[in-house]
Amino acid sequence: MNEDPPDGSPDQGRRRRPGELEAAILATLRDAGRSLTPGQVRELVDPEGGLSYSAVVTTLVRLHRRKAVARRREGRAYRYGALTDAAGLVAQRMSALLDAEDDRATVLRRFVGELHPGDEELLRRLLADE
Repeated sequence: MNEDPPDGSPDQGRRRRPGELEAAILATLRDAGRSLTPGQVRELVDPEGGLSYSAVVTTLVRLHRRKAVARRREGRAYRYGALTDAAGLVAQRMSALLDAEDDRATVLRRFVGELHPGDEELLRRLLADE
């Protein structure tokens, strides 16, 4: 049963899926078309105020370390801008996981073996286009 909490806010108390906050922040930065402060990001991602400022800052710092966002100093704070999108972030994660393994061929073989048939065909077409 997936009911909203009594206060009516659907996100209150809900745990985000891994990468969900990162994707939301990247989308917000891309949609803004300009650099934003963490406070501005927080207000746009969660106008109801259920998201903590520190969660936004922590996520932005992680994204910056992974070169998914740029930042520049403004006074005592930073402004952040997107360098990639959510799909690019997932691709970076996939590459990092693959880089962590010595036997790339086995990892790729198993990955392809677990794809849905439509995804496997899409991957074949993408490889053929390269």
